[in-house]
Amino acid sequence: MGLNKKNKNKILHILTHLFIIVLGFMMIYPVLWMIISSFKPNNMIFSDPGLIPKAVTIENYISGWKGYAGTTFGRFFTNSFILCLGSVLGNLISCTMAAYAFARLKFTGKNFWFAIMMVTLMLPGQVTLVPRYIMFNTFGWVGTTLPLLAPKYLATDAFFVFLLVQFFRSLPKELDEAAIMDGCGKFGVFFRIILPLAKPALVTTSLFTFLWTWDDFMSPLLYLTKPDTYTVSRALRTFVGDAGSVANWGGALAMATLSLIPPFILFFSLQKYFVQGISTTGLKG
Repeated sequence: MGLNKKNKNKILHILTHLFIIVLGFMMIYPVLWMIISSFKPNNMIFSDPGLIPKAVTIENYISGWKGYAGTTFGRFFTNSFILCLGSVLGNLISCTMAAYAFARLKFTGKNFWFAIMMVTLMLPGQVTLVPRYIMFNTFGWVGTTLPLLAPKYLATDAFFVFLLVQFFRSLPKELDEAAIMDGCGKFGVFFRIILPLAKPALVTTSLFTFLWTWDDFMSPLLYLTKPDTYTVSRALRTFVGDAGSVANWGGALAMATLSLIPPFILFFSLQKYFVQGISTTGLKG
């Protein structure tokens, strides 16, 4: 007797969920392996590759936390937090003001400059890598965090400007007109009307900025030359020797595991605003 339509849909539903579960497990398996292996003795990390360790130790966290060249990972984490917070503040200030100008104000060449900004989204970062390094080296900024922080205060992240422009355009202009009739100027409208209503988009900008800055490896590798200025991503590179070998795999995995904690906490605590910011950011012209 053949299956009826209801049973077929139920079986298809179960198979779909099983496929998603298997696919999801395959995606998170490397992370699970890293976390579990960080508690294994160094000599068992690769000889015992399973997810159930035969022996457990916290020595990897102790040895890894000692860091590099006398600088502990506590300093590296502090450097990363300071850099991330400075980057978030810079993007919130500069990108919101630039987006407000593009979305609400009228000025000569507005469409032209907006198009130029959009073109930069399609420009690979590798193209500007050498010119930026030469410029910052000329300024004498190499070896400091200025090459990482200064651009954030100049609205150079076109993605966030575009994101905020689209959100601002979705807000009714009648709100601006009502505020102006009540005596607000352009800055009053920006601070009293636009910003309070743009909370989801601002949270999305902050979250992405924090995550991208925290995970960034290339920029710290280029510009941070002193161990006491290293970020976590740059400091993890110190576990790799000149020949590309890792002497302390346990320490490397332990510190990599710790580096996942702040992004995970931030993302899940702000997930509601993040989803709201993405879903309410329209593509209104």
